Parts: sequence; C-alpha cells; structure tokens
Amino acid sequence: MVSGIIAANRSNAIGIKGIADVKIMPLNISPSGDEHDKDITMAIRYAVDNGAKIINMSFGKEFSMHKDWVIDAFKYAQDHNVLLVHSSGNDSQNLDNFLNYPNDLNNDDTVEIYDNFINVGSTTQQLGDKFVSDFSNYGKQNVDLFAPGDEIYTTGAGNIYKFESGTSFAAPMVCGTAALIWSYYPKLTVKEVKQIILDSGTAYDINVIVPGTNDKKAPFSELSKTGKVLNVYNAMELAKKSK
Repeated sequence: MVSGIIAANRSNAIGIKGIADVKIMPLNISPSGDEHDKDITMAIRYAVDNGAKIINMSFGKEFSMHKDWVIDAFKYAQDHNVLLVHSSGNDSQNLDNFLNYPNDLNNDDTVEIYDNFINVGSTTQQLGDKFVSDFSNYGKQNVDLFAPGDEIYTTGAGNIYKFESGTSFAAPMVCGTAALIWSYYPKLTVKEVKQIILDSGTAYDINVIVPGTNDKKAPFSELSKTGKVLNVYNAMELAKKSK
C-alpha cells in the first residue's frame, strides 16, 4: 500500500498513479510485533549502501532499547545525503509529551540533531475542524508537517486496490514528493530537499479538533513545527528556484 502511493505505474491506465517514477527497495524489519532497533539500524545502513536516496519508515513504537544504534544509522544516512521520512503514528498523542520511535532526537530525547528526518502527521479531506485525522499523532516540536493520510486509495496485497487510513500513508506522500524533487534537481542536498518540502507546505488559518482530547480545539498551526500541509506543486516551484 505504501509503495503504491509512491510508485504505482503511471502509464498503464490501471488503478492508481504513483507520485513518482522510482524503484522500490522493500526491506522487512518486522515480521511480527515491534521492530527491533538492530533490524531498523541494519535496514537503514543496507538501504544507504545499496543506493537508496529516500527511506520511508511507516512504522513506530513506544520504546527503544538501543536508540544509539539507530541515531548512528541516521547520521550514516545523513552523511550519504539520504532522506528519512517517518510516519508520526496513530495514537492520537502529542509527541512533545509522548515519545515515539524512531525519532531524530539525541540519545536523551531532548535535542533534535539531524537534518535528514521528516516526521509526518495525517490530514483528512475535510477542511474544517476535522481536518486533522482523529488517529494522528501531532506535536509543535516533534511533528514536522502533515500530509493526506485518511481514506487513501492505493494498491493492496493480492492484486487489488483499496482504501486505507493512517500516518503510514501520509509519509509516502512526502517520499514521493522528495523523489520528484530529486528527479528534476539531483544536485540538491538532503538538507535542502527537506527544507524545500517544509517551507513549501500550505498553511491553514483554522481551528481543528486536537486528536485524543474529546473535541478540544486548537489552531492548526500549533499541531506541527511548520503548521503546514504538504504541497507538491509548491515544492517543485521552490525547488526550481533553489537548484
């Protein structure tokens, strides 16, 4: 489902069109249960060593026994100009108060230390107080921006197409956008691509229901670092000026 959002065939007139024409490197880090830090670390390093430019991480967990291994792998990816995109999670939690892994904070979970990590929340199709998906995690410091992740039509196992919801489907929206940017402007650094995506998002001056709060409302701008939603067109326009 995640791969379809990014890279479903755009020319066969069947099902859906992915965002970009790219190759997918599927890596299995969790046959069942939570992902082990060693498997996350090895998958990131394998992906980097074998030519990946963007790593989609549609997974998350509440506890990390060996975070130092993971953040070392994050640095390895950053040193090789590789972007990491992570789904913020589906717990209706404020990630400024409730930690979710992996993240780009230091080993003490106090300071953001990398320029190649984007944490993505989910929006719905309803531009009103229900704009933020009721399951989505959020956080003024620890979620970077939002992208569509509610009732997304994509490829499914068994040669089907289906609707599905979750921040796992918002993250690949950002991955596909990064792939588009790099396909046209390959000389941009990972830091530049990240900043283009964050700066080019669309801001909405609306009050929204904060997930998990019994209908408490807050400005949409307060639920993520940028206060914005992914905007692919704006990202490409900004990339053109930044090349």
